Amino acid sequence: MNDSPGWASPGSSPSEPSKGAEGSPADDASRTPPPEPPGAGRQGRPGEQPERPDAQPGRVPGNVQPGKWSAEQPPASAGGGWGAAPPPPGGPGHPAPGQPPGWGAWNQWGRPPAAKPGVIPLRPLGVGEILDGAVSTARAHWRTALGVALGVAVLVQLASTVANGIWLRGNDGVETLQNNPQPSTDELLDAMSASFSSAGITLLATLVGTVIATAMLTIVVSRAVLGRTVTMSEAWRESRPQLGRMLGLTVLVMLIVTGSVLAGTLPGIVLLAAGATVAGSGLLLLGMIGGAACGIWLWIRYCLAAPALMLERQGVTTALRRSAKLVRNSWWRIFGIQILAWLLVQIVSLIVQIPSSVLASVIEGDGLSDVLSGSLTFSWTYLIIVGIGGVLAMTVTLPLSAGITALLYMDQRIRREALDLELARAAGVDASSSPPSGPAGS
Repeated sequence: MNDSPGWASPGSSPSEPSKGAEGSPADDASRTPPPEPPGAGRQGRPGEQPERPDAQPGRVPGNVQPGKWSAEQPPASAGGGWGAAPPPPGGPGHPAPGQPPGWGAWNQWGRPPAAKPGVIPLRPLGVGEILDGAVSTARAHWRTALGVALGVAVLVQLASTVANGIWLRGNDGVETLQNNPQPSTDELLDAMSASFSSAGITLLATLVGTVIATAMLTIVVSRAVLGRTVTMSEAWRESRPQLGRMLGLTVLVMLIVTGSVLAGTLPGIVLLAAGATVAGSGLLLLGMIGGAACGIWLWIRYCLAAPALMLERQGVTTALRRSAKLVRNSWWRIFGIQILAWLLVQIVSLIVQIPSSVLASVIEGDGLSDVLSGSLTFSWTYLIIVGIGGVLAMTVTLPLSAGITALLYMDQRIRREALDLELARAAGVDASSSPPSGPAGS
């Protein structure tokens, strides 16, 4: 006898079964047995006699009978008359075996990667992705990025070197201060006028050069995000109409930050001038701390105004409002990223400039004690070597600082305004598989 059940007839329609009817092993194979209800027994293969339901282990006959079978009913499963038991339902967050996964499959297998037509993925960015995007922009578009930075750095350092050579070389006022411990007011003004003149020329050249470089490099970063190339002439043509506003914005932010610091120290200065030394000194110290804190807060609040002015073609006041809106509720995160970027720029500048300064001192014959004490001879050779180091430092750091600020601006707009969808459409990529915009880990 074969213990495995046979196939059920796909086209049979059972008649009224008798509840007590059961197949007998002694029945003749040629005699047609009375119809049995589904589940009470299963018809054997041709040439075999039907088996009793209770002869098969694990089979329990049932008394409830289904309705009429459809004529198009598929064949029964080969595993058994009643079929295998249905799988138990899955636990929370897991579909039942054999069931298609629902929307929770993203959590199980991870989100699909966001579209990345350029240097960053089109989704909220982390700190590392912002830094990597700035470096990737300088690498992928090195001709334009480094070309802009190098041109600006050469102009700035040339102006600074010439100013230092004219006003600092042969300055007898400094030697007078070193030899006279109690100089007069005229001697002080004469000694400091040269330093102020040189510092003023250097500051003005740095301000103008930074404005031009930031404006052009912001355009380069905006094209790099879309995976497009841009030449120096194209970057200049697109940024030139906004250079005047960019200069005004930069000067205004500098005045706001500096004014807040001076406002904090003003009460202490007034008390010191009135003769209240102890109270004035204490109030001056507190005012310096409070003014510096207020200045830093304002600097972060308006740090995204430059890319907003360049990329949205806004005016100065509108760009300031846009920056304040984008920074709102994200001040500490932006502060951390900007401080990290500032430290990175300073470290790179020191790595480049310290060797050039030491080399210039060695060539001039000055010792280490002269370098540390500041009693150096500012010859043209020394100034030129130091200027070359400054050119290299600015060439490397300008693309980093401008790129980080521009990408931070785009990241804030992606988080708040779904800019990633607009960038995907502009780049011609499908953003349907990208996860929705929202806060992401830093």
